[in-house]
Amino acid sequence: MLEQHPRDDATPDAGPSRLDAVNQQLAEVYPELSPQLKLAAGYVLEHPVEIAFQSIRKSATAAEVTASTLVRLAKRLGFDSFDQFREVFQSAVQAGPVELSGRASNLRTLASQTDDQVFLDVGDAAFDNIGRLFTADNQVRVREAAQLLLDAGKIAVVGFRDTFACAYHFAYVGRIAMPNVQLIRGQEGGLLTELAPFGEGDAVVVFGFEPYCAETVRALEVTRANGVNAIVVTDTLRSPLVPGASVTFPVANATPHFFPSILAAITLVETLLAECVAFGPDDLVDNVASFESRMREMGAYVERG
Repeated sequence: MLEQHPRDDATPDAGPSRLDAVNQQLAEVYPELSPQLKLAAGYVLEHPVEIAFQSIRKSATAAEVTASTLVRLAKRLGFDSFDQFREVFQSAVQAGPVELSGRASNLRTLASQTDDQVFLDVGDAAFDNIGRLFTADNQVRVREAAQLLLDAGKIAVVGFRDTFACAYHFAYVGRIAMPNVQLIRGQEGGLLTELAPFGEGDAVVVFGFEPYCAETVRALEVTRANGVNAIVVTDTLRSPLVPGASVTFPVANATPHFFPSILAAITLVETLLAECVAFGPDDLVDNVASFESRMREMGAYVERG
């Protein structure tokens, strides 16, 4: 259980880690909750900014539960009151996402004379998805995940169907600096064969949004059984990919499009790999330079005219 008085040890950088602890505990107890508490937990997991600043009654209405249900959820997690619970969210909320969301609003205002609502809605969603990614708690997760990747003997990357593009981008770009990165394709029934070499001391990066791919869940089960550390990029802490993960990134994927947006996930890939190169050994920079040199020698690039 969390401490009964979470503010006693509060420090300027405690907010994100405390929020991570709350979110992780919510994800762990979620399957055991009553239907009403599940509604409340789901809202808390997916609307941290609203929980931070809305009144308890407004949050309860949005979550379609009673205010007393939110209080029960807070106490289930070891807090004396809902206000004490909410303070964790207030301390972790950063200005970045709000600013980016404001840019999205400006985009709508500037283009308000057009009738292309789809274009405007996609722009709004894109700004908001990226804004929700760059928070203080995710900054902590990125540093933790990068260190896990740098310490790994081998790195498997898994993402099927709609998230294959995320996995491919991670593997292609990541392998330039870190040759130990391997894309898992799982073609022709070869999933288990591809995953067999990975064990303790290795890492797997997994991408998956609802509807969750059965092969992705299976890959996580296999690697978890073999002691592989998992970094999971998914859409909610209620995802079946979360249990047992070493680091979890719940990324926003809202879009007017008929499939979930991968924009935030791709941006996270670039952030993670940049972190690895920035804080990894000099060999990673040398690998990037060698790759570029080889590509130029083979005529892979065309110079500008």
